[in-house]
Amino acid sequence: MIETKSRPKSRAKRSRRTTARRRIKYFIFKMLEVTDHDDLLGRAFDNFMIALISLNTVAFAFETVYAISIPYKSYFNNFETFSVIIFTIEYAMRFWTCNLERKYRHPVWGRIKFVFRPLSLIDLLSILPYYLFVFFPNLVFIREIHLLRLARLFKIGRYSESMRTLGKVVSAKRHDLWSATFTVFTLLMVSASLVYFVEHASQPELFSSIPASMWWSVVTLTSVGYGDVYPITPFGKLLGGVISVLGLGLVALPTGILASGFAEEVQRKRTNPTCPHCGKHLS
Repeated sequence: MIETKSRPKSRAKRSRRTTARRRIKYFIFKMLEVTDHDDLLGRAFDNFMIALISLNTVAFAFETVYAISIPYKSYFNNFETFSVIIFTIEYAMRFWTCNLERKYRHPVWGRIKFVFRPLSLIDLLSILPYYLFVFFPNLVFIREIHLLRLARLFKIGRYSESMRTLGKVVSAKRHDLWSATFTVFTLLMVSASLVYFVEHASQPELFSSIPASMWWSVVTLTSVGYGDVYPITPFGKLLGGVISVLGLGLVALPTGILASGFAEEVQRKRTNPTCPHCGKHLS
């Protein structure tokens, strides 16, 4: 009788533990992925991560100023360790709770799919340099690997409403932007080819090939005009003037596409507001 009674009790305990674990898992998932407008904890977490990512970007820049980084090296190292611990915990929690989403529901393939999604790869790249330095301190290219820390800046898109809006606009206007990119590339190739054949005889060192002439085309089309390379023949100057005028539309074309995309997104939010995290209608 004692053994028979103990089994239901053990089952009840396991059931309560499973229920408690599921509640904790859903609580963490909601804080990380589905932050409502009235969710103070979720909003506090988003603001904390935005501040931490911003400080990491500032620290990354100031580490190249030796007058600051050398005297305060220990502070920079401690802050880097603290940041990596936070980012690692965040990555681990996202990995643990990802199967609450339907598309990652499978216990194995769902998590593999989650690991290889773009945002998850950014999360991994943001902490990878630290662990490579810890476990492989003698790597020859360890200095170049530190550049991957800039991936943390892209993490801010997960928490910033403005960055999410920009991502939606770029995604919605991707076909138009590809068309604009193709137009720019065509204009770049045509201008570089023409200036090469016009100026090569007079300036063989500067306009030695079409790829070398592309530098002049980029500088001219973008209206930068460094002045290090410029045509000297009459036809070359005429070509430079025409390309400079055409370059005015080079910047205006993608700018107009993005501006119209932002206007459409703002109008859509006003008429049909949705939660920026879960996508559900708010009205």
